[in-house]
Amino acid sequence: MAGMKSLKKKRRVQIIVVAAVALALSTGLIGYAMRDGINFFRSPSQVRAEPPSANEVFRLGGMVEEGTLVRGQGHEIVFRVTDFCESVEVRYSGILPDLFGENEGTVATGRLVDGVFVATEILAKHDETYMPREVADSLAAGGQPTAATGHPECEYHGDYATPGNNT
Repeated sequence: MAGMKSLKKKRRVQIIVVAAVALALSTGLIGYAMRDGINFFRSPSQVRAEPPSANEVFRLGGMVEEGTLVRGQGHEIVFRVTDFCESVEVRYSGILPDLFGENEGTVATGRLVDGVFVATEILAKHDETYMPREVADSLAAGGQPTAATGHPECEYHGDYATPGNNT
């Protein structure tokens, strides 16, 4: 009888060890699979203050700067995205969303190449009152959605652009 209890105890320990190894392996595989699927959001001020590495894919969000939208040959479009403090030139080849336009909120996915954001995807608001949460957060300072407007002197403080005084 004592041998039977020892065998059951060994079997339970083996099952627990196999389950722990399977859990660790599956967690590692999920993390490995997601490493390229996570795109971090940045405002133009953040991109200017801390330029990302050349191979990093991220999302750039802000407002399409008025007077900068230029349609090139074929499907190439060039424009500037601003957070009212800094702006970044964006190049995109493809078809733009119907509601994309100047003075409208946008989020672009792509890479920064020689100071120019090369977009692979452009998202635009879906109605006249919507603005992507990340864009609204990066434009907001002090609870006002356009608090940075009229303040060209903006300082980057690590997570958003705020108006600053250079004194």
